[in-house]
Amino acid sequence: MSAIHVIEHPLVQHKLTLMRDERTGPKEFRELLEEISMLITYEVTRDFPVETVEVRTPLTTTTGKALVGKKVAVVPILRAGLGMVGGVLQLIPAAKVGHIGIYRDPETLRPVEYYCKVPTDIAERDVLICDPMLATGGSVVEAVRYVKNRGGRSIRVMALIAAPEGLRALQEHHPDVDVYLAAVDERLDSHGYILPGLGDAGDRLYGTR
Repeated sequence: MSAIHVIEHPLVQHKLTLMRDERTGPKEFRELLEEISMLITYEVTRDFPVETVEVRTPLTTTTGKALVGKKVAVVPILRAGLGMVGGVLQLIPAAKVGHIGIYRDPETLRPVEYYCKVPTDIAERDVLICDPMLATGGSVVEAVRYVKNRGGRSIRVMALIAAPEGLRALQEHHPDVDVYLAAVDERLDSHGYILPGLGDAGDRLYGTR
């Protein structure tokens, strides 16, 4: 079964509290999401392999650690996932970026795919699928399926908050995919929103309704 990693670092939890606050406007919300995404990326990459290399400082020669040929692809689920990409790229600037467009039908709560494009060498990369809200889990389940169908093998999901229902759905369909997030909330409401949550992440990012 996949692992669920809840990042309890004080900075992550503090920023998440600010994002939950209904008084936080789009500008600050965007900045906070990017900052939290960077902090979560730090944890996601904790087990990346390194090798010992020789390096010359201004004074002498020593050894240090360097990543061993890691290739990364960041794949946000449109549109809210876009708000996480900047934070990931701050730490992994060489990562390639794909995009998956999926929205949730308001009547059926089922995912509807409308756009997908990922790097052609996705099979060679560690894939980070980004979506701030893991609610019903439908969109993330479909995004992982899409990446797998195109050869992706090493896949991790980055989110901000999740509902237990969404986590169960992801684990049921993709038990090999680990999840990294800031909080697991109580439940979904009748409209499929996470409670207590923070509202619609896309609307709060871009000031829409």
